[in-house]
Amino acid sequence: MNNRTGLSRRDFIARAALGASAAAFWRGVPRAFGAEPFPPPIALFSKVYQELKLDFDQAAELTAEAGLDGVDCPVRPKGEIEPERAADDMPRYAEALRKHRVGLLLLTTGISSVATPHTESVLRTAKQLGIRYYRLGFSTVTKQKLSGTPLSEIKAQLRELAALNQQLGLTGVIQNHSPSGRSTYVGGDLNEMFEIVKDFNPDQIGVAFDLGHALVVHGDDWPARFELLKPHIKLAYVKDVKRPHDFCRFGDGEFGQTDFFKRLKRMGLTAPLSMHIEYEWIPKGQPKTRADLLKVLQHSQRTLRRWLADA
Repeated sequence: MNNRTGLSRRDFIARAALGASAAAFWRGVPRAFGAEPFPPPIALFSKVYQELKLDFDQAAELTAEAGLDGVDCPVRPKGEIEPERAADDMPRYAEALRKHRVGLLLLTTGISSVATPHTESVLRTAKQLGIRYYRLGFSTVTKQKLSGTPLSEIKAQLRELAALNQQLGLTGVIQNHSPSGRSTYVGGDLNEMFEIVKDFNPDQIGVAFDLGHALVVHGDDWPARFELLKPHIKLAYVKDVKRPHDFCRFGDGEFGQTDFFKRLKRMGLTAPLSMHIEYEWIPKGQPKTRADLLKVLQHSQRTLRRWLADA
């Protein structure tokens, strides 16, 4: 037994092999799309799987059947994987996905500082599995206290995370998110987001640009904010939206009328896109089934691939 890590030699070798296979899978993904790096792979934000309580094998099978390239897994309290289980469950999920020729491509975490419980376990396991990008947890303030948001404190926490990310070779990203209920999210206003990230190396702390939330907050002025943040954008999150704030079925909203994917192509984005199902995909009162979710996922990825092909 290795007393420092708590892993047996056999477990260590098994995890190292799994990490190598994940890295090999990742290197092979762009070739599946031809010689050009665009379009990037599509990773489903697999929070939606929690609605059906799918286990890892069931989730992997559905991901492959839906025509997706992998998942963006919630590793956070009440997520698909609980943070305290990350060192054990992330490799198990990655292996189940690999068997179906898809991958564990991205993580969504509750990490907001190095002091967040289980941060090092989650991130070191991600590194072993060949995962590069993880989303940071949100910081919320009430709308009444927005003017007093302690950005200096947030940036101090991010500096410590940036140092850990540099050590591990990972990138933490902040997603812009529109207000919800009585709360608003730090960085939801993209001018504020720029103030947060402008002094960081984007390979350590970057931005996950969410056009749906940007349209809600900034309307038709979102392109100027995109250009301001472009050097810091590492990931793109995709969910269709109808203003003022209704997320909807892919193709029923405004995404197809924007030049968002042309912008991503021009900037050379190659990291996986995170595809989000953020609307009521079954009429209220009806049971949610695997068959229904499969139809939703197939329609969503086909629509997204069409937008990418037209870019």
